Amino acid sequence: MNDLAETEQKMGSLNHSFVQTRLAGLLFNDERFTTLVELSLEVSQIDLSQFGLKAKDELKPDICLYPKGKFCLRRRDLLRISEMPLLAIEIISPRQYLDDILAKFEAYFALDIKTCWLVTPVLESINVYSQTLDNFKSFAVSRDDTEIIDEILNIRLSLQQVFKETNV
Repeated sequence: MNDLAETEQKMGSLNHSFVQTRLAGLLFNDERFTTLVELSLEVSQIDLSQFGLKAKDELKPDICLYPKGKFCLRRRDLLRISEMPLLAIEIISPRQYLDDILAKFEAYFALDIKTCWLVTPVLESINVYSQTLDNFKSFAVSRDDTEIIDEILNIRLSLQQVFKETNV
């Protein structure tokens, strides 16, 4: 893939931005966690090519979740964080491939990230993966699911609040 194609693939969209903002806001309200978006994770400790990833030393989830109090503003900013989050969330964009995201999840699990969420805005669905790609649960508005449940981190969120415009 050339540099232009890689840049286009990583570009967000209206749906991506909408859902990323909603999820980050809902998770921000959970006092147990610190929610960070577009954070660069330092991953040079593993060879990402084993997962079929072209990145060399950094991965950037759409949303990361850390224990509360882990980070604060610093006088000298950090470009990459070496401590892995508890949760990495990827929101699929129109020009992104599902297989590429699943490869990132394999890398995240190898880095000891506990859970990964795959969010598909157009289907109003979220898959919650726990420690492997084989261990996941799907939640979708079309199936009349009301909540996303991450049993590892004990998180419950309203699907309606993630995907629908509400007056809550």
